[in-house]
Amino acid sequence: MSEPNPVIFLHSVERRYHQGDADLHILKGADLAVWMGQSVALIAPSGAGKSTLLHIAGLLEHPDGGEVYIDGVATSTLPDTERTQIRRTDIGFVYQSHHLLPEFSAVENVMLPQMIRGLTRGEARNRSIELLTYLGLKARLTHRPAELSGGEQQRVAIARAVANAPRILLADEPTGNLDPHTADRVFDTLRQLVRASGLAAIVATHNLDLAQRMDRRVTIREGAIIEVD
Repeated sequence: MSEPNPVIFLHSVERRYHQGDADLHILKGADLAVWMGQSVALIAPSGAGKSTLLHIAGLLEHPDGGEVYIDGVATSTLPDTERTQIRRTDIGFVYQSHHLLPEFSAVENVMLPQMIRGLTRGEARNRSIELLTYLGLKARLTHRPAELSGGEQQRVAIARAVANAPRILLADEPTGNLDPHTADRVFDTLRQLVRASGLAAIVATHNLDLAQRMDRRVTIREGAIIEVD
């Protein structure tokens, strides 16, 4: 029986930036494939290109060379409207800062992306309550971000990221602003959600202890993606 295609596949990705008179090569022929239900920790020092890699994987930046395949479809030559649609429906993003809307409750923050996609208010509310309850926030549904702890805010951000049932989850230091105990809880929640939902997840983190709990670990070395033990 043949192995299924990866949900996301970065193939020979190149990315460079102009710095003065020179080119700064961040990614040089980088390859990374992630399958359904698999979590990959991206561990590398600051400046190595973690955020650049996530931006390219999330179709926020175009690579200078190579290709990003989503479900086997090459994305680099797609029109911006189609790339935007893929970002909206197939990719969820979680950042170090939660970026929740302060004037809305937890459940309303999770409802908004679903309503933008076209769900009715009732449908969006039901799914939001289900997600937040799964993430241990049943008693916090009507609380605004300022009334939530840092860990609770980040769990709301995770619920918002997966509210539209994406295939791919990209997280950039999602526990970077949290204390070790809270980071531990949020990370475990994220890992359980990846497995339960069948997401393909790439999580950039400096926390080696948390990275050890993920299915795979990779780093960026001289512009290439290297698997690490």
